[in-house]
Amino acid sequence: MSSTPTAADTEPQRPAPELVDAVELSRSVARDEAADRGYDPGSAVAEHIGVAPEGPDCVTHMFGANVPGYRGWRWEVTVATAGDEFPVTVSEVLLRPGDDALVAKEWVPWERRVRPGDLGIGDIFPTEPDDERLVPAYLESDDPAVEDTAMELGLGRKRVMSRAGRLDAAARWGSGEFGPRSDMARSVREPCGTCGFYLPVAGSLSAAFGVCGNEIAPADGHVVNVEYGCGAHSEIVVDKSAPVPVADLIYDDSLLDVESHAGAGAPGDG
Repeated sequence: MSSTPTAADTEPQRPAPELVDAVELSRSVARDEAADRGYDPGSAVAEHIGVAPEGPDCVTHMFGANVPGYRGWRWEVTVATAGDEFPVTVSEVLLRPGDDALVAKEWVPWERRVRPGDLGIGDIFPTEPDDERLVPAYLESDDPAVEDTAMELGLGRKRVMSRAGRLDAAARWGSGEFGPRSDMARSVREPCGTCGFYLPVAGSLSAAFGVCGNEIAPADGHVVNVEYGCGAHSEIVVDKSAPVPVADLIYDDSLLDVESHAGAGAPGDG
């Protein structure tokens, strides 16, 4: 028959008093560690910050660290005991960052630091074998254009873009310089989808993207969204009439200069 656990059973055991009182022992160990690192032990180890229990037989004493370049860090000395009849021993001593410490940013592998436009002439940037943007070409795809080429044995590409890769590209292109919300697109009325210079891409992205083929357009040679547009649209009609209406010419005979013919006689000659 099982008994119901009491509050005393569930309450965590308090560490031994001799561990909590081992402040000076911990301070001495922290100073030795500071000296080994080349710091002045008298100033590098500051005041006692507190003690953190690690268990009934182990605690960690914390001291402030006055170390150049380590603002907000602290010395942590962990001490333990095997029982009442055994002495307090030092398990480890560390210089660790506190809650407001100045620490380095999370490590980012070099291949994740490269951004669009960073790749220069002669640079090589291989893709990872497990890149989620690519899938083996022999897998069935939801893109008809991929199926038409990738499934041809011996002629298809080794890997093709996955659905995730195409959706990522579509989101990037749609929100970029040649997307429907760019300043240029919002300044015109005619979209690229109705332009004669618009060359749709193949596959599942053909309904949303194409390449501009107008050398005058700012997007010439770039992938553009079907709703992008510019002032070089093929169907734009410019009104070439005069901006100011011109009235029909009216002749007033009273303002005409009359000259006599050189061979005509004087008036009254018979």
